This record gives sequence, structure tokens and C-alpha cells, in this order.
Amino acid sequence: MYYYVEPMARLIEELAKLPGIGPKTAQRLAFHILNSPMQEAKGLANAVINAKEQIQYCEVCSNLTDVSPCHVCTEQTRDQAMLCVVEHPQDVIAFEKTKEFKGLYHVLHGAISPMDGIGPEKLKIKELLARTPTLKEVIVATNSNIEGEATALYLAKLLKPLGVKVTRIAHGLPVGGDLEYADEVTLLRALEGRREL
Repeated sequence: MYYYVEPMARLIEELAKLPGIGPKTAQRLAFHILNSPMQEAKGLANAVINAKEQIQYCEVCSNLTDVSPCHVCTEQTRDQAMLCVVEHPQDVIAFEKTKEFKGLYHVLHGAISPMDGIGPEKLKIKELLARTPTLKEVIVATNSNIEGEATALYLAKLLKPLGVKVTRIAHGLPVGGDLEYADEVTLLRALEGRREL
């Protein structure tokens, strides 16, 4: 059955490829774009193209950047001996929003997941190991799931023999969370990560 003219159908199809966007949301976005002034539609299209053309991976930390090395890696006020290892560039943003971490970062671009065919060789682990001579501490901040835990253990096994202190971020209850809704693993982590008041 004929619903959309070809350009509209193609726009909906492309929007639906975005993560978290289903067919209905893609349709709403497509109609919003078509009802917007031409300048706004061109602005969106140009922003996508410019981002794809200008954003690259930092040659040092593998984070997204428009210059390499990135601004974080070249900032002299940061603790050059402390490194926080994360799975994705979005994780760096989450840490930076706290305004508390003053060290450097390393982005792995994933986690070890044999079920998905992702082994250590597919992550930025060689690049991490190349950075260890100047490090005193590596904070492993991978996600608190099976893949994140496996990656954390793997990294600790590689880094400890090199004389680097390896720590893991604490996991537990979120602020505002109720105990009755927490699962057993989360409660166990909260107990393990407790500290003195």
C-alpha cells in the first residue's frame, strides 16, 4: 500500500536507523523536519556532515575530538600519572560533568564480549599498555555488567605486573534509589564499596 512519497519514505527509513528511534518516532521526526523552515533543515544536515568530516579519534586517548591530541590530553593542569579507563566516549563526558576527576582518560571503544565476537584485540588495549610507563594509577571504570567486569579483570591482570596501581570504581545504589527495588548484586556491591562516615 502506498503511504509516503519516495523522499519522505527514505527520510523515515534513515531516521529509523538511529538507536532508540522506532518507526513512529522516525515518522514524527520526518514530519517535524519537513514542517521546519528550510534553513533549520539545512542546519541539521550540515551539522551531521560537519561532525562526520571533522570528528576523529585522539591519537593518545582514543576519545572523540576535532584536534589530535585532544584538549584533555594536552591540558597541563591534569594529573598525568592518573588514568581513567572507560568503554565509550560518552563515559568521558559523564566523568567530566562531575568536575571532580582531574586525571587523563583512555577509551577502549567497547568491552570484552566473546558472545558478540569482541575479544581484547578489538579494543584499544595495546594503546593503553603503551601509556603505562608514566602512570601510577589506572582507574577501571567499565560498566557493571558481565562484559564490563570481564574487561576490568583482564585489564587488572595485564597492568598489575607492570607496577601500576589498578583500582575499580565503586558500584552500588543510585542516589535517590530505594533498597527494596535494588537487586542482590547491586546491594552486594554497595556493601563492598561502603566507607566510614
